[in-house]
Amino acid sequence: MLKILKGDIMGDMSYVLDTFFALFSFVLIIMMVPGFAMLEAGLVRTKNVTAVLTTNTMIYAVASMMFLLIGYHIAFGAFGSDSMSAWAAFLFQMAFVGKTVNIMSGGVSERTRLIPLTFFTIAMAGVIYPLVVNFTWGSNILSGTFLDISAMHDLAGSTVIHSTGAWALLAAILIIGPRKGRYKNGKIRVIPASNIPLVTLGAFMLWIGWFGFNGGSVGAISSKENADAVALTIMNTNTAGLAGAIIVMALTYFTYKKFDITMILNGALGGLVAITAGADVVGIYAPIIIGAIGGILVFYAVPFFDKLKIDDPVGALSVHLVNGIWGTIAVALFNSEYSLMAQLKGILVVAVFAFVSSYIVLFIINKISPFRADEEAEIEGLDAEECGIEAYPEFKKSF
Repeated sequence: MLKILKGDIMGDMSYVLDTFFALFSFVLIIMMVPGFAMLEAGLVRTKNVTAVLTTNTMIYAVASMMFLLIGYHIAFGAFGSDSMSAWAAFLFQMAFVGKTVNIMSGGVSERTRLIPLTFFTIAMAGVIYPLVVNFTWGSNILSGTFLDISAMHDLAGSTVIHSTGAWALLAAILIIGPRKGRYKNGKIRVIPASNIPLVTLGAFMLWIGWFGFNGGSVGAISSKENADAVALTIMNTNTAGLAGAIIVMALTYFTYKKFDITMILNGALGGLVAITAGADVVGIYAPIIIGAIGGILVFYAVPFFDKLKIDDPVGALSVHLVNGIWGTIAVALFNSEYSLMAQLKGILVVAVFAFVSSYIVLFIINKISPFRADEEAEIEGLDAEECGIEAYPEFKKSF
């Protein structure tokens, strides 16, 4: 009898501890909402800051509601969990959904209208992203077919989240086009960030949120083994971010004899994206290499996309697409238990599905309600046109 009672008590304690862990991880991930908002607000021009902040607020509200009403059921089926509260499990998964749209919206900043972005948020959070989750982490409607990619190891979504959002961004840029004046007479016009402190604050809020993003994806913390796995995952996550920042700091100095803080921070974020797939299955030194390569990829991908006239104001393609792919491949390169072919197959299936489905949805929405703001609104700034509230009205009055 005492053994039964002891087992029940221990079971209850594990349930409570794992539920608290999921809720705490949820809170950390939600910190990434203001992180994205601050990062993007600092990188765009002052005339578009309110529009960016409004967009980020819309994404959190609409994407979360759509995931509650439709998306979660497509991804996982009915609400349920044996190891923790079903509601905590839902909230943890819900915290991820808006990130796919955040990646897309940041990359098309300064020329897109809020209403069509809202329509796309509904589609992404309600159907596109949940289907990607279904294929990988969820109930897997592809099981038993040649498209089954459940063997891909992607702890917290280098491919499932980051690449999915970035493929949608690439589709959007191809439809919407670059900002007015960005590319002129074959030259790239530099549009500097408006608020470097906000960029720095946003990047570090994202960095902190990543500990819940990756650490929480271990799924439990109530046993010694799980606690060690969570600690290792968070340690590896931080290490990759450090390596990405350090390598880009060196590259910017040796290339330009200057330290570009925006590029350094994007290097850190690139390292964090790269480790997201395999932070739980690599040793403590592998993240140094994974994160450093992630930073190098960001450093060279940013000018590469500009040469292709793919206008991405926040560097989201370089951070999330390039490193989403690299991070998923790195799992197999640094842990022989995982198949490189399985990782590549997962990348390919998600790429085709996310890009094609996003392009179709974006194309249809654009025909009904054009994404692109008109030329006058783009010159004046989207704050006045879309929101009626300017973030820095005194700046405008001073001219």
